[in-house]
Amino acid sequence: MSQAGATGDTPAKAPRTERGRRTLRAILDAAAAEFGARGFHDASIGGITKAAGVAAGTFYTYFDSKDAVFRALVADMSARVRDHVAPGIRAAPDQIAAERAGLAGFIGFVRAHKEIYRIIDEAEFVDPASYRAHYASTAQRITQRLQAAAARGEVRDDVSEVHAWAIMGMNVFLGLRYGVWDDDRPVDDVAHTAAAFLAKGLQPTTTRP
Repeated sequence: MSQAGATGDTPAKAPRTERGRRTLRAILDAAAAEFGARGFHDASIGGITKAAGVAAGTFYTYFDSKDAVFRALVADMSARVRDHVAPGIRAAPDQIAAERAGLAGFIGFVRAHKEIYRIIDEAEFVDPASYRAHYASTAQRITQRLQAAAARGEVRDDVSEVHAWAIMGMNVFLGLRYGVWDDDRPVDDVAHTAAAFLAKGLQPTTTRP
């Protein structure tokens, strides 16, 4: 688990023992369930501690407030998505296959953690800096791998952050449609269609007479 932002306003609260790391993980998981089900304003520290099975004092060992745990949760979920999709991206034989694997991994993660959309969307208003950091860091990673692929001759040589944001935007809404709203289509089918779109755009598949 990434500790980025996981201690709210006081980085010194980062756990130093395995037991502490397990406790922090339990609090963050409980916070995801609480914020995902109730939203930021209706969620409570009491609800988080009850679900995590810890005392209120234990919560304050790691976080100063509900705002702090929410901010930590946004960073944590962003890191978990990154870590979840990274192996598939690294193992792909080329960049289009990497983007396909990344999308498939993302939708798979979303299906198991549907609350991520409510939490990230609320961050736009609860903590705009975390919201922006989530998307900006994701776009930066996509930009870097596209540019590396361009250097290998696998994609067009003028790729930029515009292409990265376009890919991210596509992935976000495909995750919403096929991860949160419904899972009526196989993940691999969605990822294959998106990868074909990246590779060939909207050009016709056959030549008209």
